[in-house]
Order: sequence, then C-alpha cells, then structure tokens
Amino acid sequence: MEIQLWRELLDPYELAVNEIIVKFDHLIKEYRERGMYSPIEQVSGRVKSIPSLLEKAQKKKIPIEEIDERIEDLAGIRIICQFVEDIETVVKMIRERADMRVKREKDYISNQKSSGYRSYHIIVYYQVETLQGPKEILVEFQIRTLAMNFWAVIEHSLQYKYKRNMPIEIRTRLMEAANSIIKLDEQMSSVRSEIMEAQNSFQIKAAIVSEILNNIQNIYRVANKREVIKIQDEFYRIYESNDLEELRMFSQQLDIITEGYHAQAISLSGVEHIYRNNTI
Repeated sequence: MEIQLWRELLDPYELAVNEIIVKFDHLIKEYRERGMYSPIEQVSGRVKSIPSLLEKAQKKKIPIEEIDERIEDLAGIRIICQFVEDIETVVKMIRERADMRVKREKDYISNQKSSGYRSYHIIVYYQVETLQGPKEILVEFQIRTLAMNFWAVIEHSLQYKYKRNMPIEIRTRLMEAANSIIKLDEQMSSVRSEIMEAQNSFQIKAAIVSEILNNIQNIYRVANKREVIKIQDEFYRIYESNDLEELRMFSQQLDIITEGYHAQAISLSGVEHIYRNNTI
C-alpha cells in the first residue's frame, strides 16, 4: 500500500481519537468544576503505527486491504481510574453514550490473563465526519487503575525487548508484581471513601477560592484600594485557617459586595450618559 493510502486509512482514526479525548477531558473538567469526584483520572489515546499494523496483520494473516475491518484496536483510548470500583462506573458511562455503540467487551480484571495482565476492554463503533462523508470505525477502550497501568506499561516494554520470548525468570517476577498490584488496589479500595472525601474537599475549596479571586479582581477595578486591601487580608486569614465553611460564607458575602459595586457602576454610567446628552 502506498504511503498516501496509509494516510487516508489512518486519518479517520486520528480524528476519532482526538475527538474522544476532548470529550472525556471535558467530562473530567465538569466533575471537578462541580466539586464532584471524577471516576476518570486520566485519558489518552493513540493510533497504531504502520509497522505495528503490518506486524499484527502478518501475525493474524489479515490481508492489508482488510486491516480497517478486522483489526479492532487500530484506534485506542486508555482511561485511567484511581480505584477498581471506578472502572465499572466508566464502563457504564461508555455503554450509555449516544455517540458510541458497543460491539464487544473483554473483562481482563475478573478474568486475569495468564501473564498477569489486568484491564477492562470495550470495543465500540464510533462515527466520524470526513470529506467523503460519515464513516463508522472501531475504537478500543482500555480501562484500568493507575497500578494496573504501571504494570501493563512495564510488561509491554519487556515483551518488545524480548520479542515475545521473555525469560521464565522475568515472567515469574512479573507475575509476582501482578499479585502485588492486586493487593495494592485492594488496599486503596479499603480507604477509598476517605480519599474521595479529601479530594472532593480540595476540589470544592479550589472552586470557592477561584470565585473569590475573580470577585476581588472585579472589585479592584471600581472600589477604594484600601477597601480592596481589607478584603484581601480577610481572605488570606480565612484561607490559612483552612475552614471550608467560613471560606464559603466569605465568598457569599463577597458576591453581595461585588453585585453592589456592579449596580453602582451601572448607575454612574447612566448618570454620565444623561449628563453628556444634556450638555450637547
């Protein structure tokens, strides 16, 4: 296949990966802006390289002209979660999306591979718009915890190094590490509620602080500078006290003050407009 034809084949997959990453990054942002815990920690994606495609096609005896129909992971999205419990939440989100249609699911968490690999795979149909019109392609999601991902990245690198002929000693050590990963995920799950509470508190505090700083900036343009300094000093005092409820109340009071200055500015603007019209 000519290079240009490879480009035409891969372009829709590049588009799909880019679109999906933007959509899931926005979901993470929405969760955090609302002060909610996000079941998605990170999202990334890739399109298989031409050498990888050729290697896989050769291994599975797939004709080059059938690659985009028979290779289901040509486009891949990786979603990283903090906890095993989050994986099912993300899986449910994907199943219910209107812009995707599930073709197949592979649960390598409940049914761990013999190598020790654990992850949840979902293959979906996803439609992109191209110059030739709409095109439905296959995209594979890999959903796993941070710990599972660490193990998988290391294992993949070793497989590449040894060309699928990994020494038995290293295989044994990888399996031991995989068992340790299971224990680590179990331990993290046991303190999940405490971690989520702490993270939610941090997100809420960050949102309140952002609102306060935005209001102070707006007030700075119209208020007496001494008044602004007093507001800033009070903010620093409350912030250092780490009292979330007091910080919330301060933000509400600042909203009222900001609205007052805003109304005053509109009123003065109206008076100036009348004055200019009467003097013309």
